Amino acid sequence: MIKKYTCQNGVRIVLENIPTVRSVAIGIWIGTGSRNETPEINGVSHFLEHMFFKGTKTRSAREIAESFDSIGGQVNAFTSKEYTCYYAKVLDEHANYALDVLSDMFFNSTFDEEELKKEKNVVLEEIKMYEDTPDDIVHDLLSKASYENHPLGYPILGTEGTLQTFNGDVLRQYMNDTYTPDNVVVSIAGNIDETFISEVESYFGTYTTNPTKREFTKPTFHTNKITRKKDTEQAHLCLGYNGLQIGDKDIYDLIVLNNILGGSMSSRLFQEVREQRGLAYSVFSYHSSYKDNGMLTIYGGTGSNQLNLLFETIQDTLHKLKQDGITEKELKNSKEQMKGSLMLSLESTNSRMSRNGKNELLLKKHKSLDEIIEEINEVNQNSVNELSTRIFTDEFSLALIGPSVELPQKLS
Repeated sequence: MIKKYTCQNGVRIVLENIPTVRSVAIGIWIGTGSRNETPEINGVSHFLEHMFFKGTKTRSAREIAESFDSIGGQVNAFTSKEYTCYYAKVLDEHANYALDVLSDMFFNSTFDEEELKKEKNVVLEEIKMYEDTPDDIVHDLLSKASYENHPLGYPILGTEGTLQTFNGDVLRQYMNDTYTPDNVVVSIAGNIDETFISEVESYFGTYTTNPTKREFTKPTFHTNKITRKKDTEQAHLCLGYNGLQIGDKDIYDLIVLNNILGGSMSSRLFQEVREQRGLAYSVFSYHSSYKDNGMLTIYGGTGSNQLNLLFETIQDTLHKLKQDGITEKELKNSKEQMKGSLMLSLESTNSRMSRNGKNELLLKKHKSLDEIIEEINEVNQNSVNELSTRIFTDEFSLALIGPSVELPQKLS
């Protein structure tokens, strides 16, 4: 049972008691990411996430790390395009201590100049590492192709140029503007009762900020093609199709469709591209949902001499999917896979904390397990086939990284 409470200042708290475990996961979710940035401060959300671990008024960076190591716990954080999360997983007996440390990081980080300098270098190395991983960076290129100058097209890590401009004042101003109480959710899941809500409120229930208002525009999906020449062994190809936003009524149809297309080892792309033709080691598809937009991505990596064949095989697979539709067996297997994944995720306090945090932050509602199963069961062949013809049109974006940037012949 999920308990929800809204503090007087607007901070939302969601707690799910799971008495059958001995752990507690605590996540502080903030509704801001690279989408909330301007070109001048691109990467600030991610850099701020790093700096939360670099010392507070009472704890050094080492002491923060030791705080969780000393109790056998875990602490981490991540930044996405639309949200940031700081989280910890500890034994239930250490829940109050973990909350104290996380809140100390949230409210009392000092952004020391020496730590700023060191962490800029760390993030710069992270950017370089990312650049050395073409099968990762090609997805950023696809976002740029699909959303152009809209913030959804910005890289989450930022750039070396923007990174060098960050200082304590920039970080504090960004926090003031985006870490507002109404934009924060504290999610807890594990062996903890609802009295813990009062503990959370004592830390997060009274703070205020005075943000500068900004207008957020809905992105337009573009059909650009971006290539980058790089001395790699493989050509890395990404195709992007206009998808569905978070909470869309057809989202479960899309999850089924993606599973069948490229979401598993039995998917059509994996079987056709890898198993039947041996064209790629890695080929898959996935869907990214945002507040007002979404994109379905197809990725494949192959030798440059096989790029045309890879592209044609993907297009043939999509054409057959639209023309013939999905089979009853594919539908059944995909729905059972979804149910299985959902059930297995319930065994993890981290997964439950994440699910509840994201649902509250982005949708402000929580569906019961029975409601979700019912919606999955309602997915049928006709609804999936109709969605397939809507999404897989000739209007797609493309990103390519490889030793040769010659586009597939059908696109030249």
